[in-house]
Amino acid sequence: MANSLEEDTLIEDSENDDDDTIDNDEDDDDDTEEEFFEEEDDDDENQVEDLLSMESRIRYERHLLGNLVRRLSTETVTLKVHDVVIKGNKKTNYLLLESEIKALKDATTMQELLAIATVVNSRLQRFDIFDSVRITFDTGPPELPGTTNVVVEVGEPKNPFVGEFGVFSKPEAKTWSLEGSAKLKNLFGYGDIWDGSWAFWWDQTAEISSGVSLPRFKGINTPLTARISLLSQDWMKLSSYKDQLLGLSVGLISSMHHDLAYNLTWRSLADPSQSSFKSIRSQLGHSLLSSLKHTYKFDQRDSPVWPTSGYAFQSTTQVCGLAPDSRSSRFLRQECDVRFALPLGFYNAALNFGVSAGLIVPWGSGFWNTTPLMSERYFFGGNSSPVCKLGGPATLVGFKTRGLGPSEPQSVAVGKSNDDSLYALGGNIAVTAFADLSFDLPLRVLREAGIHGHLFACAGKLSKATVEEFKGFSFQRIGESMRSSAGVGIVVPTKLFRMEVNYCYILKQLEHDRGKTGVQFSFSSPK
Repeated sequence: MANSLEEDTLIEDSENDDDDTIDNDEDDDDDTEEEFFEEEDDDDENQVEDLLSMESRIRYERHLLGNLVRRLSTETVTLKVHDVVIKGNKKTNYLLLESEIKALKDATTMQELLAIATVVNSRLQRFDIFDSVRITFDTGPPELPGTTNVVVEVGEPKNPFVGEFGVFSKPEAKTWSLEGSAKLKNLFGYGDIWDGSWAFWWDQTAEISSGVSLPRFKGINTPLTARISLLSQDWMKLSSYKDQLLGLSVGLISSMHHDLAYNLTWRSLADPSQSSFKSIRSQLGHSLLSSLKHTYKFDQRDSPVWPTSGYAFQSTTQVCGLAPDSRSSRFLRQECDVRFALPLGFYNAALNFGVSAGLIVPWGSGFWNTTPLMSERYFFGGNSSPVCKLGGPATLVGFKTRGLGPSEPQSVAVGKSNDDSLYALGGNIAVTAFADLSFDLPLRVLREAGIHGHLFACAGKLSKATVEEFKGFSFQRIGESMRSSAGVGIVVPTKLFRMEVNYCYILKQLEHDRGKTGVQFSFSSPK
């Protein structure tokens, strides 16, 4: 009996111990859970504090920025530039950069410093040797209140070599071309760019050129360029001659709006088939072209590929015949281009219109009886867009290459009465005008890609500037000799070129012109 009581007591004690153990374990688990939740609460509180502190910093910075903008717009903020620091120029010569940024040290107000920094940034970008240019302002030393430090940081490319290669088509001439170019940027650290390019057109043109450019040379504060080129053109089918030019061009002055260059070219005009007409035979052989060319240009359009607002103007004056050689061609060439783009306010529509004009006038003894060389005359035709490029009258949409203007039947040159094809003679006075209405297409995917539609109309005149032409001048006669075309199409703008698929209708052409109504493709570069 006693033994059973003891066993019962031991069992009860054991059960009580187990209960105590379970209670203790539950208490420990409760404590652990409480500590875990307390840690989670602390983390959440820290995250909330971080978010609040970040938001407060953003609000504070916005407040400071707002105050700065208000001060800059309402009052002149005076300061002094304490130091200008250049970073990132591992290869570029320090003196080259210093000569461009020294104007920053002369600023006396914040507004003036911002304006100068914008100009300096633009100049460094035009060097075309940096991936990026960044200008920042920092506070000056604490002991010098009202001062700032300017940091100019440039990003140099890892690989100075840039090359391009492509195969391009010219639908209006039914030919293809191989084109390539290569550049070595900042080879010696003076902002120098060495480049070479080549282009070969099937049965028509081949061009090889090489050049170098420097943004500064010793004490000369204007960019200098030099280029040598070899150009061979085959115009036997259209004008019964082949032309070869070996030239040297030296850029003397180059600024934002002005360019002045000297060109020396040795030209060879040949007729291997001996089928050229009389006006060509007198020009066969060698000639020297020594000229000075000045270009004034400004382009305020928002885009050269798809302009929707702004205006542009270019004037080119060329004086040829500066060499004393008797074989030197002597003439004056003047060209003007005007472009306007007006936004219409609906469907991203814009009206582009422009006028181009060019005149070539011989000079020297007996200049009235002298005609410009064939290779220097104006020729119209081709399907490139007149919207993009500034460069004198050259395009009339809907007409084939060298497809309008003065011409002469091949039967006169070759002596075959059954040959009705024509040789293009070109002209020395040319005028073209165009109007282009562009608009968004209804599909969203096309709008996002920049693909849009357009309606266009073109008109132009090409003729010889002879004594008889000036004597018989009248606006009615000009109107009668104008050619014109119109059409509708789709435009695909890219960073490199503008592609158009158009349906073109010839409104007016003369008897021997080669205009064509129908679907046409064009590829135009803004350069």
